[in-house]
Amino acid sequence: MLSQVPNILTMLRIAICPALVLLLRDSSYDLALILFFVAGITDGLDGYIAKKFNCASQLGAILDPIADKLLIASAYIMLAILQDIPFWLLIVVMFRDLVIVVGFLVLVALRNDVKMTPTYVSKINTFLQIALMVVVLVEKANWLTIPMFVDVLIFGVLITTVVSGVQYVWLWGIKQEKVDNPFPDG
Repeated sequence: MLSQVPNILTMLRIAICPALVLLLRDSSYDLALILFFVAGITDGLDGYIAKKFNCASQLGAILDPIADKLLIASAYIMLAILQDIPFWLLIVVMFRDLVIVVGFLVLVALRNDVKMTPTYVSKINTFLQIALMVVVLVEKANWLTIPMFVDVLIFGVLITTVVSGVQYVWLWGIKQEKVDNPFPDG
């Protein structure tokens, strides 16, 4: 039973996404922030339990990043619809993720065994995306206001999204192609 706890926590995180969307739609920013923190706790717990008790699974390895992306995408879509973050930022973030997913699927089709690990810039990007969501929710819930901090985070998310997207294309596309085929035709 313990071996399924990480997967159950990941599924709970996925189930939180529609509730988060509904709370944001209703401008219940305080409850949305609390729910987002609950999702963050489940994310930390599932990884801790999987590693501590040696119950990591292939299903969990697939579901965990999907749950993370669904949570971030759900929040970003709603925050853009509510005009709490710029719509163009949503497009940039979603396009980068689409490029990564499509690139991964292409690599799997071509090579079968592909291990894509997050880059350092990608980890900073994820941190900044989450920080932006939290700061926007905190401000909208009227818990605290930090002038211009949202603008700084938006700029940080934009830069790290673009840089990490280009980095992934380079590392798993262009650079790998040169390694696999050092003497292309023509």
